[in-house]
Amino acid sequence: MTRLLMAVFVTTSALLCAGSIVGAADTTTWQSLTPDQVYYKIRDVFRSHRPPPTYETYTMHRADNDAEGYPDYADTYTFHIWMRTTDKAALGRKFSNLGAIGQLEFMRPQFNAVDAPPDHPELADPGPPTADLFEPAPLHPHPISWVPTPEPHYTPLPIIAHQKFIFNLDYYVESVAMDGGLLHVVLAPRRDPERNRLRELFVDPKTFELKKVVAMDRFETCDGPHRCDIYPTRFTITLHHLDGIPVVTHIHGVVEGGYSGDDQIVEYSFTDIAFPKSLPDWYFDPRDYAQHAQDAPT
Repeated sequence: MTRLLMAVFVTTSALLCAGSIVGAADTTTWQSLTPDQVYYKIRDVFRSHRPPPTYETYTMHRADNDAEGYPDYADTYTFHIWMRTTDKAALGRKFSNLGAIGQLEFMRPQFNAVDAPPDHPELADPGPPTADLFEPAPLHPHPISWVPTPEPHYTPLPIIAHQKFIFNLDYYVESVAMDGGLLHVVLAPRRDPERNRLRELFVDPKTFELKKVVAMDRFETCDGPHRCDIYPTRFTITLHHLDGIPVVTHIHGVVEGGYSGDDQIVEYSFTDIAFPKSLPDWYFDPRDYAQHAQDAPT
């Protein structure tokens, strides 16, 4: 059996009418909004913190167990990552529990990642912590060579009027209710569930800041070149704030659908998150790695 896919896909939802419902002195309550407006406001508040700082560093730890419940050391590892968020180019180094430091590796962390080769499963790991969880999932996963368009810097336009949103084009908002002190929004895809992966949102009921997301993905296993099975996978994504910016700190994944083999449960932790003012340009050009081996960060 080969581990082929364990990456989180999340997508946004288009609304029929455009416009912001977030203002500088916003006193909107969730009870005064329609379910679709609640969803849109959550996304609007999340997007108000974007784009993220230009440079981002963090430690990502991945852990899972094998089919017998023992630690799967082959797929358990830690990476230190130095990233430029404008093009998602990053330098990564693997660290072992015994203190060994790996070679310099060029990465492009993204939640909608391409399937990783067997000798480099980390290329399909989700990231970075500041990823746009409402970003549309692409029709086809992006390879590491893909260079995204930088997110625009903009100042929100002043609100001169409110518009009524008719309906959400991608999701049904099935329910909006309080749950353990958080506002719990349950979603179901209207169309294309392979791209519209959000299922649940948990937010602060006063600020509409996102605290937790539940999204669906799939896990593929193959026994030979022509026999593959696909199982649904549920990811629970936990967020906190750092310098006022929402960041992912933990991802808990469970393969469902009766699957009981290796990688059934996977954990991703993001720690040591920081936003340095600058990083050397050579970090983001793998052709320069060899000549900077003595300057490599640890």
